[in-house]
Amino acid sequence: MLSGVILAGGANRRMNGELKALLPFGGKPLIVRQIECMREICDELIIVTNDPKPYLNKVDRSVRIITDFFAGHGPLGGMHAALSLAIHTSVWVVGCDMPFISSKAAQLLMQRKLDGFEAVVPLVASELYPLHGIYDRACASHIVHLLNQGETKVSALLNHVFWSELGDRFLLENGVDLNFVSNIKTFEEYEAMGFVEHGKPTEVTDGS
Repeated sequence: MLSGVILAGGANRRMNGELKALLPFGGKPLIVRQIECMREICDELIIVTNDPKPYLNKVDRSVRIITDFFAGHGPLGGMHAALSLAIHTSVWVVGCDMPFISSKAAQLLMQRKLDGFEAVVPLVASELYPLHGIYDRACASHIVHLLNQGETKVSALLNHVFWSELGDRFLLENGVDLNFVSNIKTFEEYEAMGFVEHGKPTEVTDGS
C-alpha cells in the first residue's frame, strides 16, 4: 500500500498573488488534479501546508491536511511531517506545482523500491527529481538530522539513505511521458499552457 503526499508550503507557493496549488488547470484546481491522479494508486492522501484554510473547501474530507513540525524549513520540513504521520511504509511525494504527475511512473518507482531501497527518484535528462520520488517512512529520522543542521533541500536526503534512480529510458520504454517531472516556476510558464485570459487565471469550471 502507498501513501501520497503533496507538499503545498514554501515561500514560492504563490504566483501573481495566487496559490500555485489552486491555479485552475484543465477545469479544476491543480491540487485536485493531483489528488485524482494519486488516488489511482494511493489509499492515503496527505497535503502538507502551514496554511490549511485555503484547501478546506477544495478537497474532500478523505484527504488529510497536516502542518510542518519544522515550520519554515522548506520541502524537507514538509517531507518530515508527511513521513512521520503517513500510515504506510512507502510514501509518494510530489510538489504542489507539478501538473503532470504520473501514477504509472510512481508504480515503477515503487517496484524499484521493493528491491530494498529507502528511496527511489526519477532521473530525466541527466537531472534527478526528488519531488516525484518514493520514500520509506524510515527516512524521517535522517531528515530530522538534516533539518537540525539547517538543510532544507530534499536532494540532501539522498546522501544519507540507500537510494536508486530510475532512468528516463526505462520510463519511456514503459510508456511514461517524461513531462511528469515538469513544474510551474513562473506565471509566464503557466500562461504558456493556455489557462490564462487577460493576465488572470481562467475560472475553474465543473469538469462533469
